[in-house]
Amino acid sequence: MTAVAEDPLALTRRLRRDDGPDLLFRPLRHADAERLAAFLEGLSPESRRLSTFDGYDLASARESCDAIARYDKLRLVLEEVPSGRIVGLLEISLVLHPSDIARYREAGIRLEATDCRFGPTLADDHQGRGTGTRVFPLVRDVAQRFGKKRIILWGGVLADNPRAIRYYEKQGFQTAGSFTDTDGTRALDMILDLASATAPVTARDAGRPLDG
Repeated sequence: MTAVAEDPLALTRRLRRDDGPDLLFRPLRHADAERLAAFLEGLSPESRRLSTFDGYDLASARESCDAIARYDKLRLVLEEVPSGRIVGLLEISLVLHPSDIARYREAGIRLEATDCRFGPTLADDHQGRGTGTRVFPLVRDVAQRFGKKRIILWGGVLADNPRAIRYYEKQGFQTAGSFTDTDGTRALDMILDLASATAPVTARDAGRPLDG
């Protein structure tokens, strides 16, 4: 984490788009607090239902920025070029939660230290436009750089969110089971084996290095 904070360009890629501004895929920076707050504040009630955070204001954004390289979480953002507007937050946790380990064990899957958790959130105007599909090869690459072999969904995916379920299935995720959250909401656990993922990583789909 410290190495990423010191050299964020190592994980920075530019996604070329024909239907809108190019996107920069990069690690969250300490100076991003206000732009991250604008992203969180702009999420609709439905987006907040599907992607829950502790808060959606400047204080929460500052907390995320202050946590850079301090814990097990790697936060990456999608930034519109040249406006600098943040339109996506992609979170990867390199350490598993005991509740995840227990749920997957009940489903007959033993989680290992080489597994990680992933949770994406896109701005409302970037949902349903293929942005998530374009960026996922970069997420796979980041996970593999950290020595991870499988990805599970952070908190699962709500069972009443068929669009998200189709998206994850398209990326190669398999359903591992279901559970009911504390508020009574039903969710699905899904897991991706990176070794068997077949989606190609091309220069166009996975983005280009800044010097490319």
